[in-house]
Amino acid sequence: MKKVLCNKWRENIRYHILWSSVLKQFYLLPTVSKTNKSERNSICPEKSSASGANDFLINAWTASKIVHGAGDRAVFPPKVVMEVKALACQLPCERDIPFSRLSNADIAREAVDSGIVASISGATVWRWLSADAIKPWQYRSWIFPRDPEFAQKAGRVLDLYQGLWNGKRLRPNDYVISSDEKTSIQARNREGLHTTPGPGQCQRIEFEYQRAGALAYIAAWDVRRAKVFGLCAKSTGIEFYHQLVDLVMQQEPYRSANRVFWVTDNGSSHRGQTSVDRLAKWYPNAIQVHTPVHASWLNQIEIYFSVVQRKVLTPNDFHDLKTLEQRLLAFQGRYEEIAKPFQWKFTKDDLNRILSKLSDYADLQTNQLAA
Repeated sequence: MKKVLCNKWRENIRYHILWSSVLKQFYLLPTVSKTNKSERNSICPEKSSASGANDFLINAWTASKIVHGAGDRAVFPPKVVMEVKALACQLPCERDIPFSRLSNADIAREAVDSGIVASISGATVWRWLSADAIKPWQYRSWIFPRDPEFAQKAGRVLDLYQGLWNGKRLRPNDYVISSDEKTSIQARNREGLHTTPGPGQCQRIEFEYQRAGALAYIAAWDVRRAKVFGLCAKSTGIEFYHQLVDLVMQQEPYRSANRVFWVTDNGSSHRGQTSVDRLAKWYPNAIQVHTPVHASWLNQIEIYFSVVQRKVLTPNDFHDLKTLEQRLLAFQGRYEEIAKPFQWKFTKDDLNRILSKLSDYADLQTNQLAA
């Protein structure tokens, strides 16, 4: 009878909670000492409280509460943890919450309002989400491929970066040019006092400025030779693009090259088959290759433009448009002194993996809407 009661006692959930939380903290190694009491008399009989827990464990639990105080963490069932994580993975609009994204405190409050849990702190929510790297307060902008020939067009550009065209290696006298425009570059004239950097102090620049106009900067980047060509004008257009093509194609080695591939996006000055035919008419050895729609990240000139933005245009302080143009063109020569071809590592295999994931995601969304 006593053995049956003992088994039931051990099956009590309170026993498991108390044992895992307390016993190791209060376990003491037995000490060797002389005693006149028998072994039987030295053993304290187990006494169970009305709740089913052992008296020793209850006393230990009380002592633990005294030692640890308010720092103790409440024990939540796994189901609660799962439901809070599921809540964090939902869009706020799906729960009629007037936020664009949720913080830890917002999730904790919604969990209480939804009846998932009676009380919970934002720190506890953060700890649970951090275990699975869930960050609902962060976001990134992205866009799905909308060009029906996205894979084909992107694959041709990626092949050129790998030195291939139609499955064959490029010849030594073949060249790849990446080109685009950086439009509406403002010249902001800041007439206030500037301070130079010093120990413990960064450079300071006047906040207020006067607009001195805007320029368009069109540039071409030789992917294999790390050469830069650029022009500035007040507006873009076919004629502006023609001037850049002349600047490149009228000098060696491009003038006598076997083929010069021009990688461009779908801007108005070089869009569609009309632009392809027009470029071939200007220079028979020039071949225009378009990136897919909304895929400027495949155009290597964008990397150079990011360097220009950081090195030349930030902070923006130019007295007039002439100063802005001189700075941009002077930077080209300065950059070429140290420039090397960009280490482009994104391949067609990487592209196919991404497109496969996007296809699976689109199918999932379609099935959810159908359900």
